[in-house]
Order: sequence, then C-alpha cells, then structure tokens
Amino acid sequence: MDTLFLLAVATVLIVLVFDYTNGFHDAANIVATVIASRAMTPAQAVLIVGTFEFLGPLLGGTAVANTIGKFVALDGVAPILSLSILLCGLIGAIAWNLGTWYFGIPSSSSHALVGGLVGAVVVAVGPDHVAWGFGELAEGRLTGIVKVLAALVLSPLIGFWVGFLIHRLLSALLVAANPAANARLRGMQYVTAAGLAFSHGANDAQKSMGILTLVLLLGGFIPTFEVPFWVMLACATAMTLGILSGGWRIVRTLGFAIYRVRPVHALGSQLTSAGVIMAASIAGAPVSTTHVVATSIMGIGASERPRAVRWAKAKDIAMTWLITIPGAALIAIQAYALVHLFLGGTP
Repeated sequence: MDTLFLLAVATVLIVLVFDYTNGFHDAANIVATVIASRAMTPAQAVLIVGTFEFLGPLLGGTAVANTIGKFVALDGVAPILSLSILLCGLIGAIAWNLGTWYFGIPSSSSHALVGGLVGAVVVAVGPDHVAWGFGELAEGRLTGIVKVLAALVLSPLIGFWVGFLIHRLLSALLVAANPAANARLRGMQYVTAAGLAFSHGANDAQKSMGILTLVLLLGGFIPTFEVPFWVMLACATAMTLGILSGGWRIVRTLGFAIYRVRPVHALGSQLTSAGVIMAASIAGAPVSTTHVVATSIMGIGASERPRAVRWAKAKDIAMTWLITIPGAALIAIQAYALVHLFLGGTP
C-alpha cells in the first residue's frame, strides 16, 4: 500500500476518534440538567439521548458539514501534505478535548477543532490557505472563519438571553402552580432532552462529516465535496458511542456548579439549547453545545436570582473558551512537526 492510502486511512480513523471524543466530552451538555433535576436516571438519560443523537446526523442535513469542510483551502496542496495537515489539526483538537475532560472543564470541541486545523494549516502552508472570509464580510456575506467564529461568539449570547426570557415566560405560566407541577415538568423533559440530543447530533457530528469528506476529496477518493451516506452513518455512530460512554466529570459543573438546577430550570435550559442549536444547524453555523447549554443556565439563573449564579465558575469556563483555540493550535503545530519528521519532510 502506498503512503497516501495509509495516511488517508489513518486520517479517517482520527476523524472518527475526534467525533467519539466530541460525543464523550459533550455528553454532559445533554444530560446534566436532566440528571440534576432528577427527571431521569443516568441510564434512562443515556438511552434516550443516544437514540436521538444517532438520528440527528442522519436527518439534520449537511449545511454545517459544508461550512466546516470549506474553511481551510487546501486545493493545490500535495495530497500527502494536505492529509497530514488535517491529521495534525485533529490531533490538536482531540488532545484538548481529553485534557479538559480530565479536569472536568466544559470547553468547546468546536473551538478546539477550529484552533487545531488553523494552527496546522498556517504552520504548514501559510495563512493564505485559510478561508478567513474577511473579503466576503465586506460584501455582507458570512463565510469561512468569520462565519465559524461569528456563530461561536453569538450563540452563547443568544443562549443567555433566550434562557433569560424563557424562564420569565415559564415563571409567569407557573405562578399559581403547586409543587406537584414538578412531576409534569420532569415528564416534559423526555421530549426536550430528546430534542436537545437531536440538535446536538445534527450540529456536532456534521463537523466531523465535513472534515471526513474533505479527507476523501483531498485524497482523490471522491470528485466533489458531497457527503456520502456512509460518512453520515460512521460519524453518527462514533458520536453516539461517545455520548453513551459519557463525560460524567463535566455533569457536576454544568448541573450543579453554575446554578442550582430544578425541574423548571432544566426544562428552560433544554428548550433554549435545542432551539438555538437546531436553528444554527439549519443555517449551516457550527456552534458549541457547551457554550449554549452553560450560558442558558446562566441566563435562567440571572432571570431568577442573579446573586445565586456562581459567576466565578462562569469566569473560569469563559477563560477556558478563550484559550481553547490557541491551545489546540499549539498542540496541532507540535503534532505537525512530529508527523512531518516521520514522513521524512515529504511535501
């Protein structure tokens, strides 16, 4: 077997490993509020979430995959070099995901992927091979890195304010409710948690679908950028397996460390997160589920009792978000140096 084929196989496997770690890392985003509000047991949550997580990538379209697959421009770059760049970018993202999971920090897999890929591309072939999108922005269009970063920056702000308003609406509807209403609120979470899992799968698994399709295109295995069905199925499976494995270290942070989550808060957070993430998926905007879920909880807490929100923990999470892109980029750059040395400087 030639070097190109082996490198393509290795890169495909690494894409699926990233997809798995994405699901593993983000499992807490989906189940934290369900478990914290005692709407479901962990086993029930994982069963429902796993089912709808698998359906999301298969039924959610490919708009996000198209965005992710086109923010690096590696046309004209030698196939071996282009695949090694993608491989190293993914290594950077995976290493960051595992590190933040180990310390129980809910960081963004999307930020890690962007940082890893941009770092590897810039160090290997220069910044001209990143589709920054600044020229299109002047024309009123969002493309490339500008579109990706806009989605990542705006989605948590939207999550905060939608969560704030949703809680005010739910509070008004439940103003005369007695404690027995908590049972109905917990029951409704079977629907909202399923919706959040579906939207997460539709957005996050598509990121891996886009990169995997790019691997096939740059390796010469497909003629145009069009996501094959087997790629959808493989990414849906890897993401679901990651969710089922569960990054339970982060459940405590999202479910308990930001604000004390009760049934009404959990329902509001799930409604907010599912709506924001699904809208982004339809628009082809990759967002961070971690960002949206965490800020929706902050918005709900700010709507009810601002002083009870643990803003110090929110600050810690925000600092992690800020350093994720450069951190993953640095790891990817180191990985590129090692891979390039292993390949003997092959251009």
